[in-house]
Amino acid sequence: MRAWAVGLALWAGAAAAEDRVLILANENYRDAADVAGAADVAGAADALTAAGFAVTVQTDLAAPAMRQALSDLLVALEPGDRVVIVLAGHFARSGAETWALGTEASLPDLALAGGVGLSVDTVLAVAAELPGRSLVLLGTEATRLPLGRGMEQGFGPMDVPQGVTVAQGEAAAVADFLAGVLGERDASLPALLDKAPDLTADGFLAADLPFRETEVLTPPPMQTDEQRAAEDKLWEALKKAPTIAGYEDYLLRYPSGRYAGLARAEAARLRADPGVQARAAEEALGLNRDQRRAIQRQLSILGFDPRGIDGLFGNGSRAAIQGWQQQNAERATGFLTRDQILRLMAQADRRAAELEAEAAARRAEQERQDRLYWDQTGAKGDEPGLRAYVKRYPDGLFAELAAERLAAIDAARRAEAAAQDRQAWDRARAADTMDAYRAYLAIFPNGAFAAEAQARIDALDENAADEDARAQAEATEQALGLNDLARKLIEERLAALDLKPGEPDGVFDDKTRRAIRRFQSSRGMAETGYLDQAAMVGLLAGGVLRMGE
Repeated sequence: MRAWAVGLALWAGAAAAEDRVLILANENYRDAADVAGAADVAGAADALTAAGFAVTVQTDLAAPAMRQALSDLLVALEPGDRVVIVLAGHFARSGAETWALGTEASLPDLALAGGVGLSVDTVLAVAAELPGRSLVLLGTEATRLPLGRGMEQGFGPMDVPQGVTVAQGEAAAVADFLAGVLGERDASLPALLDKAPDLTADGFLAADLPFRETEVLTPPPMQTDEQRAAEDKLWEALKKAPTIAGYEDYLLRYPSGRYAGLARAEAARLRADPGVQARAAEEALGLNRDQRRAIQRQLSILGFDPRGIDGLFGNGSRAAIQGWQQQNAERATGFLTRDQILRLMAQADRRAAELEAEAAARRAEQERQDRLYWDQTGAKGDEPGLRAYVKRYPDGLFAELAAERLAAIDAARRAEAAAQDRQAWDRARAADTMDAYRAYLAIFPNGAFAAEAQARIDALDENAADEDARAQAEATEQALGLNDLARKLIEERLAALDLKPGEPDGVFDDKTRRAIRRFQSSRGMAETGYLDQAAMVGLLAGGVLRMGE
């Protein structure tokens, strides 16, 4: 560093950011040809030091020493630093993994490469600690390199982390770039790499972000204790809630402040952070709460549970968005772009239409089977046939007609029944319990109401078994917090689907419950007669809001 910059850092009481360069240059290999260009790479250290970089050079290293040097760099890195990591020597690859080989490497095969080499993926991961402020340079030569099974010479394809720039080529070209180009200030990495046509660049290539800005060596103005306390207070608040806007506000107030260098570095790091960029892009859309509810419904329709349709994007909604993004080969940021919202909307509309078609087909098949069974049982008008129909299809197409005919049969039987039989039956009906009906059957096993008594016993037995499930379903519906308006809208939707919920008055009576069960049956849901979130989404799928509504 320059002497003045060191003095300024000590005066401010804070560590100044470094422009660090780590060069690991292997020229002389035990059992492979020398890499002459590696010596030129190591020799670029003087030019880099003169340009203001803090340079560490190590040459002719075995793999453990290479890993230790990288570890030492990782420990030393500070958030405001810039870093350049340079590897020169022999490289070997297998599939998508590449290793910089130590000088001890001798006929390395796929099983041994990790022991005698430094993984380039590890190097990239270290560089990713400073997104937008890191460069990795890889230099080699096409010289003799005996390799074992499963290995090839050179660089393989690389999955470059966000914010990291990688350039590779001949070691001599890397040396020329280090000594003659990298020291320039106020230029972006793409602009600098354009001056090195023999190097191939990949990864983070932001043309509007200078890699190293011209140093401003103006000392900060003297401050009163109150001014210093105010600056410290603002900086502490920024550390707790770091944002690009916050750092820019700090720099407007304190362009030569004690934390100005770190503020610029952190702002640049956040700009290079894909999560921050994605959040900012979504916030710029200005989604209102209704549009967020619509997105939550769309995600739910597509099978991604946002854990509530409340217009608030919490952890559940973000996880659902990430799941949808992964399924659609998008970067899984958890934040949506306008194009993604339109794509999500189109998919949800298509899926809603598919669900409607599936429901219509299921209803048609259920009605066909319903009619067929009616023809085989209840249509004949006898009591056993009617009861068989009602038992299988309690909410069926002919359920009301069957109930009317059974009531007529009961009335006729009552008229013919002996007074004692009728009185015993009336008492059982008034109690309407399994014990009461069993007591009636014990006295009148062949009574006029024996069949109906047994039917009530069977029904009560089934109801008892289903009571816990019914209570849970009722509690689930109550948790939805439906007001009168929502209930009327649901009844209107059920009516539009020709499910006969009765008058749309906001009161869920027996007809409404039957209509809900019919809807659930058509969707392959549990037929509880009570609504849950999935049923709500299915019912209201046709009401998804569009962007701009």
